[in-house]
Amino acid sequence: MKKNIWKCILAISLGFALVNCGGAPKKTIQEETPAGLPRLCVQGTQLMNAEGDTVVLHGVSYGWHQYWPRFYNDSTVAYFVNDWKAQVLRASMGVDLDSACYVSRPEHGIECVTKVVDAAIKNNVYAIIDWHSHHLLLEEAKGFFTQMATRYKGVPNVIYEIYNEPVDDSWTDLKAYSVEIIKTIRAIEPDAVILVGCPHWDQDINLPAEDPITGYQNIMYTVHFYAATHGQWLRDRTDDALSKGLPVFISECAGMEASGDGPIHPQEWQAWLDWMQQRKLSWVAWSISDKDETCSMLYPSAASTGYWPDADIKEWGRIVRDELRGR
Repeated sequence: MKKNIWKCILAISLGFALVNCGGAPKKTIQEETPAGLPRLCVQGTQLMNAEGDTVVLHGVSYGWHQYWPRFYNDSTVAYFVNDWKAQVLRASMGVDLDSACYVSRPEHGIECVTKVVDAAIKNNVYAIIDWHSHHLLLEEAKGFFTQMATRYKGVPNVIYEIYNEPVDDSWTDLKAYSVEIIKTIRAIEPDAVILVGCPHWDQDINLPAEDPITGYQNIMYTVHFYAATHGQWLRDRTDDALSKGLPVFISECAGMEASGDGPIHPQEWQAWLDWMQQRKLSWVAWSISDKDETCSMLYPSAASTGYWPDADIKEWGRIVRDELRGR
């Protein structure tokens, strides 16, 4: 009996020692997630929460991480959430193209993405992890999404976009790739929403509408538009896909031409806004960057930490900010 008492005293003492010496385990991402943000799911063509309410998200996309890493930080996330009223933030990790991209510097890509996603979790909004590529890289994508799904398993804030804008890939090849990445994520994270790209810069939404991925839940398909280039024909094509039961998420959009440059087309931008609102489609505006082009929302004078005066925000940035605030 005495021996058992001393064992208990020793165990308690060791527990206090571990706490006092920093030996207690660090909190997981799940434990640090604020309460109250509902898990998302897909019902029919709609994004919904676990309570059965339709969810329509509006937000902004960070530019390619290798070119504008300075904006990938806690401070800009807090600013977009609290000042611009963004409900979703898209971390666009540039996969290939140059010496600073993910395949060349994977640690840098992961660091940028997780800074934004972790901050979005702390600020109680949703985050899209975007595999921002125009080329099909299956093994690299499987490795990356294995890491992300492991890190964020069970966290309701995270959405996975598994291929930004396929260009020349056929839907047959793209579908096979998408199934492999979905399998990879689902082996770890069974519930998170996954966004699947479609051919020709996410404009050929008609192809997955005719031949959708089956056997998996909580899958949506992405459409991207630039209002001065993509007009009623793409809305009609997307309407047809929706009528066939295909869930759609507008994960990238802007008001100028598809090059990202040229004048903003306010009438077509408004037509898209009205159309998305009527169909309860979520959208994310491109992009948080300071390139000399219309779609980059900031001037080079903009501080890396957000909280910008109007003089640092371009016309497109002010249009998006005002639209988000109004919603």
